[in-house]
Amino acid sequence: MTREITYSPAYTLVPTYECFNHCTYCNFRVDPHQDYWLTIRKAQSILQKLQHQSVCEILILSGEVHPNSPRRGSWFQLIDDLCQLALSMGFLPHTNVGPLSFSEMETLKTFNASMGLMLEQTTPNLLRTVHRHAPSKMPQLRLEQLEWAGQLKIPFTTGILLGIGENDRDSWKTLEAIAHSHQKWHHIQEVIIQPHSPGSQQTSLISAFNINKLPEIIAKARGILPDSITLQIPPNLITDPNCLIDCLEAGARDLGGISPKDEVNPDYPHLSHQGLVNLLNSQGWKLVPRLPVYSHYYSWVASPLQKVLDSWNHRLQCNLLLSP
Repeated sequence: MTREITYSPAYTLVPTYECFNHCTYCNFRVDPHQDYWLTIRKAQSILQKLQHQSVCEILILSGEVHPNSPRRGSWFQLIDDLCQLALSMGFLPHTNVGPLSFSEMETLKTFNASMGLMLEQTTPNLLRTVHRHAPSKMPQLRLEQLEWAGQLKIPFTTGILLGIGENDRDSWKTLEAIAHSHQKWHHIQEVIIQPHSPGSQQTSLISAFNINKLPEIIAKARGILPDSITLQIPPNLITDPNCLIDCLEAGARDLGGISPKDEVNPDYPHLSHQGLVNLLNSQGWKLVPRLPVYSHYYSWVASPLQKVLDSWNHRLQCNLLLSP
């Protein structure tokens, strides 16, 4: 019997790589004031080229401008403008730009099919090590985002990062915190189980997480999290095909948004779409596209998104949402 594994055909827009946090394992950031910000004109040019492809999700992924910076307002306005632009051109935006204020989240809900923020790990011990210079990685600040997303009825993606100095107990406690928030608000559609993978830009000598442990962790996560939450894994970070299949057997059911480039892990390109299809088919799995908002959250989506959502859903139901 063929089993299904889903993914979202996506493209990532980066408003800016600059970030006031300095996580020592990061391969994304540059220092504040050291990067040009994406212009609306440039974004429009990029999106026009995607309109006749099968990209449904536009991931708005950004470095963070400090909440007290005089540039915060301009940064947030750019993100809001990019979401509105993507929506006006027929795409479904999904924003992941670090912790936001309640009012910022409320504003973005109007033009986002879903939103996300990695919880990473809730242990405060990391604030003395890899997060020593990353104020927005305070666990309570990120847990607050989960609560606000629930209050605002935002379909939400979060996840854990493995191999940054935590132990297994830390990971179980982080997953339990996610489960607790979801049981309260029923808003978390997927949880990413992501192994740390060393890159050429990180400043610390943290080694790669042992991916052979992933199936065990996924099985444990499946037991901690409610069944309504989908477990997601990044296929480009699981370089052993046998391990990837073992992760699916353990309970992972989604491969996330697959873009031409993984902006967070630029040293790890994705397999070609056909290569991924062939690998999965050989083991009895079928790769199936999905939208960035799961069907049981369609009623939560704000009215400005409904027409675009209905159009993509029609294509999905008619098997017209296919990747090259």
